[in-house]
Amino acid sequence: MKNLLSTGLSAVMLTAVIVPFAQTISVSEALAAKPSITRSAKTLLTSGQFVTVDQSHATTGTARIVEKDGQRILEFDGAFDTARGPAVQVVLYKGDSVPVSLAENDYVYIADLKSFEGSQGYVLPADLNLNDYGSVAIWCAEFNVTFGYADL
Repeated sequence: MKNLLSTGLSAVMLTAVIVPFAQTISVSEALAAKPSITRSAKTLLTSGQFVTVDQSHATTGTARIVEKDGQRILEFDGAFDTARGPAVQVVLYKGDSVPVSLAENDYVYIADLKSFEGSQGYVLPADLNLNDYGSVAIWCAEFNVTFGYADL
């Protein structure tokens, strides 16, 4: 009987140690609590729809420039799609509409195209003056051919 009583008492003591303590708060306290994880919002600066330039495969989707956490990001949406080719680049062009062939002083290189389709983003240089550029282009550097562009 002593062993049974001792074992039962040990189990009760062990349960008391293991069971977590729950704290209750009122609904107003829960609503007033500030979350520890914060999300920074994106601010839309400009956007435009892609149009095709002299290609059998259409360039589609939306390009937008957003600001988030002090950075400006050029984003292509999930509907983005363009022709395939070698040395395809993302460039900002000085004009609102982009010709088939580009002159060297009329654009600034942003990056090599990450993917021929789908959502993607490119961080823009901090010192880039967006007022100097009217559109974003998808451009094949090897053949100097514009696949498509979006007026921004």
